[in-house]
Amino acid sequence: MNNTRRHTLAALAAVPAALAFPTLARAQGKIVLGFSQIGAESEWRTANTESIKAAAKEHGIELKFSDAQQKQENQIKAIRSFIAQKVDVIAFSPVVESGWGTVLREAKAAKIPVILTDRAVNEKDDSLWVTFMGSDFVEEGRKSGRWLLENYKGQGDVNIVELQGTVGSAPAIDRKKGFEEIIKAQPRFKIIRSQTGDFTRAKGKEVMEAFLKAEGKKINVLYAHNDDMAIGAIQAIEEAGLKPAKDIIIISIDAVKGAFEAMMAGKLNVSVECSPLLGPQLMQAVKDLKAGKTLPRRIVTEEGIFPMEVAAKEFPKRKY
Repeated sequence: MNNTRRHTLAALAAVPAALAFPTLARAQGKIVLGFSQIGAESEWRTANTESIKAAAKEHGIELKFSDAQQKQENQIKAIRSFIAQKVDVIAFSPVVESGWGTVLREAKAAKIPVILTDRAVNEKDDSLWVTFMGSDFVEEGRKSGRWLLENYKGQGDVNIVELQGTVGSAPAIDRKKGFEEIIKAQPRFKIIRSQTGDFTRAKGKEVMEAFLKAEGKKINVLYAHNDDMAIGAIQAIEEAGLKPAKDIIIISIDAVKGAFEAMMAGKLNVSVECSPLLGPQLMQAVKDLKAGKTLPRRIVTEEGIFPMEVAAKEFPKRKY
């Protein structure tokens, strides 16, 4: 993590949100929330969108929703549109960490508070948003690494291939960092290849095919930054004549239903949870802002870890 980003996240707890933005004027009628979503690149993202739309309806909040199709320029256009429409609150999941300063300053100048959901931004001025709500991606990487060190049965060097998320995105940066932090304690665990699969199933399959062509049976472990890439990679592993979760141990993150189905089929070893169901938390935060309350600077989602052995028992409880 670079110094700017470390400074940004470290400062989150230090500044009361109320100092960053004046209390919102109490308007008649519905609260209006402008939300810019990254896209629909995965099961996780689709569940996240559904949670936000359902919670807005339930809380009586008017939602202006924009799908950026995984392009930062589309998100910036959407935020500017929300500013022009004078919405009460802007929330967004940033597709990448950097490049947000100008548009966030425009929102602040318009006295519209901004909530970051799911992903952080890399900006020195942390008064540009009131709170960051979502998972601890570094800890998800650590959980993945700990599970591997505690559960890997083989001897000798352990060759790991890594499917990274979107280049420059907070989860890709942090999940890599957390995983590496843990495995460095045991030098026999080595990442021999690492490449982005852009969080999609198709790209995960394509990159895993390239890994298999380059390294073949040398690969012992696959660490995927999300379930969709892992599911794509499982296809590639099977097409190469290998058994996923046996010949190659597979660790992924999100814990979507597709991952549980793969675990129940014996093709995925473990999925670390990253809950997309942020809608209710987000709408409550929007209402609290409207009521003039101070939000915590960091709202962390509580999450678990699900190895293959518990998948069948846990599957009926999954909401995404």
